[in-house]
Amino acid sequence: MNVILEEKIKDVINQIDFSGVVYVEENGKGIFESAWNFSNRSDQIENKIHTRFGIASGCKVFTAVAISQLVEKRMISFDTKLIDCLDIPFKHISSEVTVHHLLTHTSGIPDYFDEEFMDDFEELWVKNPMYHIRRLEDFLPLFQDQPMKNQVGASFSYNNAGFILLGLIVEKASGLVFSDYVQKNILDKADMTDSGYFSFDSLPANTATGYIENSDGTWKTNIYSLPVKGGADGGAFVTAYDMSKFWRALMGYQLLNERNTRQLLTPYTQVNDTGFYGYGIWIKKDIENNIFKYHVMGYDPGVSFHSAHYPDVSINVVICSNKSDGAFDIMKVIEEEVTNKIAVKK
Repeated sequence: MNVILEEKIKDVINQIDFSGVVYVEENGKGIFESAWNFSNRSDQIENKIHTRFGIASGCKVFTAVAISQLVEKRMISFDTKLIDCLDIPFKHISSEVTVHHLLTHTSGIPDYFDEEFMDDFEELWVKNPMYHIRRLEDFLPLFQDQPMKNQVGASFSYNNAGFILLGLIVEKASGLVFSDYVQKNILDKADMTDSGYFSFDSLPANTATGYIENSDGTWKTNIYSLPVKGGADGGAFVTAYDMSKFWRALMGYQLLNERNTRQLLTPYTQVNDTGFYGYGIWIKKDIENNIFKYHVMGYDPGVSFHSAHYPDVSINVVICSNKSDGAFDIMKVIEEEVTNKIAVKK
């Protein structure tokens, strides 16, 4: 990565007081890596390239891979209906909802955190304390008796509850706790040795604490803002190196065969002019309607995460932050360089 880009990244980092890690690799070889600020502010412990970070919804793709593996084993299909997968009572959820609908956010089911109407994640835990949310079934009371939001298949509406249901399908079909399934069949297979679904009250070493900035310049940690343990809709912890290993494993057909990998990466639903959604993954096309990038992202209180794979140039970018924002700003700068690189190649 050229010196000019390094300077541009550093300029942005200084402007936004970025806290976290940036890692870029090309053809499996690291070309830029650096860490800034503190993983633990109280003890002034600095972030390192091997620090673990929460990635919020960035790990929805793990859930999608898990489901796709079950499809590959013919245990379910993408057209299997939700009512045929789970024996959980739902008062209002349509019997027409399929696995495909859940994976593509087109199910129309109610969400436990509707980003169109809610902007404070902490509101969820007033009646349902976050320290009780350790298993996927613990999320069910937050949405299972609510009315449908949209007609099945009618439109894209980002939905966390749908991925909780997908995780429960993984548990029912595999006989394993969701996090154990992902550890065994995805993280271990991709050699993501430092990543996992960890509980806030028993985090392993080298894990960054998430920080929320207050309006007066002070800060607090995010331990009371999120479930004590993440689930199928988000909340895993990764290192930047490990996330790049995931991209290599996915694109190298180590997690799924070629056919099911291509199904996962198919742009099923158009979200905006150039943005689409596959199975648990965002997809951006260029003006010629070619795939520009596959990417995942996650935002929670005290978490900001972006990661992308650019197929034309075999570049992987991972940006992890233990603050509520910042990852997008840096991704934008790096993507300008990637865009130029692709243009030169063509």
